[in-house]
Amino acid sequence: MSHTQPLTEVAEFPVTTEDLLGKLIAFSTEHNYALAAWRVPESGITHIILTIKPEPFLLADSFEDVGAGFIFHPFDVTQPGIFIKADVQFSFHEGALQADEQKNSKALEWLNAHITETGNTTSQPAFAAASKLNTPVDYKELVQQSIRHIEHGYAEKIVPSRVKQVALSSSFDVADAFTRLERTYPNALVSFVFTPQHGAWLGATPETLVSVEKNIFRTVALAGTQVYADGTNLKHVAWTQKEIEEQAFVSRYIINCFKKIRLREFEEHGPKTIVAGNVMHLKTDFSVDMKATNFPQLGSVMLRLLHPTSAVCGTPLEAARKFLEDHEGYPRGFYSGFLGPVNISNASHLFVNLRCMQLFADQAWLYAGAGVTADSIPEKEWEETEMKMNTLLNVINLQ
Repeated sequence: MSHTQPLTEVAEFPVTTEDLLGKLIAFSTEHNYALAAWRVPESGITHIILTIKPEPFLLADSFEDVGAGFIFHPFDVTQPGIFIKADVQFSFHEGALQADEQKNSKALEWLNAHITETGNTTSQPAFAAASKLNTPVDYKELVQQSIRHIEHGYAEKIVPSRVKQVALSSSFDVADAFTRLERTYPNALVSFVFTPQHGAWLGATPETLVSVEKNIFRTVALAGTQVYADGTNLKHVAWTQKEIEEQAFVSRYIINCFKKIRLREFEEHGPKTIVAGNVMHLKTDFSVDMKATNFPQLGSVMLRLLHPTSAVCGTPLEAARKFLEDHEGYPRGFYSGFLGPVNISNASHLFVNLRCMQLFADQAWLYAGAGVTADSIPEKEWEETEMKMNTLLNVINLQ
C-alpha cells in the first residue's frame, strides 16, 4: 500500500485486522502512542484504539465514569493502572474493517493524516530491550514452601507463580500472533496492549473478573486445571478433592464480597467443567440484576472487592499476598492484574490477566501460576504452569 494513497480511497476494502494492527503497533512504538487491541469471548468483533495521552486509573476510581476506553491494571493494588482512552477507534467484524461505521470513518481520517508516518512499513515495532530478570527461586521449592506455610496454619491456599524467558526471533510478527490467538481461542479475551511506559503485552485469558452489560453484572469463580483432549465429554470429567476445594475457595471469596455490601440477590450456577484452550477448568457463574437491586455502580464496587481474587493470590488474601511478596522472587507487573474494555458499545468487560506474555526486543516473558493447598504435589503444580504457558506457545510462532 503506497503511503501517498489515503486508506479511505483504497479499492481493496476491507482492510484486515492483521494488516492495520501491524501498522498501528509500529506507529505507536515509534511515536509514543498507547494502543489496545482486543476481542471479547464469543464475539466476531475486534477493536483497536489509540491515544497519545494514557491516563492513570486507580482502583478507587469508578470505571463507569471514565468514558470509552481500555483499562490495564497491575497485580499490585497500590500501583496505578492505565486507562487508554478511545481517541482513535477501529472496529472489525470477522477480520474485516467496518468501513461504514462513523467512528471508523473518523479513525481513517486520523490515519490518513498520519499515513506518511506509517508509510508502507513492514518493519518490526521497536519494543524495549529486556531488563535483567532476577532468576526466581526454584518453582517446586516455592510450592513446597507454600505447602509448609499452609500446614502451619498461616493460609489455606496460596497461588505462587513463575516467569519463563523465551527467545524471540527478529521475524516475530505481533499482529500475526494476535490473529492466531483470536482464531484458536474464541472463548477468551484476546488482547494486545502497548504503552510507552509499560511496554507490550499479549494474551488470551479465559477468566472474567467483572462484566457489566444490559444492567446485568457477572463474574466467575475459575480454578482447577486439567489437560483437555479433543472429544472429551465434559460431563464425565473427574476432578480431585484438591481441585474441587481450590475452586470452592474462589466461589466463597466472591460470595463473601457480596456479603460485604449486603447483596443477597445474586444467581449462582455451577461449578461445571469448561474448556480454555488446551486445558479445562472448574467454573461457577455469578450474576446480579443491577436494575432490580438499584446498584448502578456495582461493577466498580465489586472490582475493588474482588481484585486480587483468591484464584491469583490465595486465601486468606492478606496472608497469601504477604507470603508471595516475601517469597515469589520477582515483580508480577501486569500478570494477574486485570484488563479490558469499558464503556464500549454500552458494555464493560474486565478480565484477570492470565495466559499472558510481555514482549521485548528479542525475548518474551511468559507468566503462569498454580493454586497450592495442603494436598498439592510440587511436580504437578509445575506441570500445571507449563500447561498454561503452552496455551500461548502452542499457537504463537515465537521464532
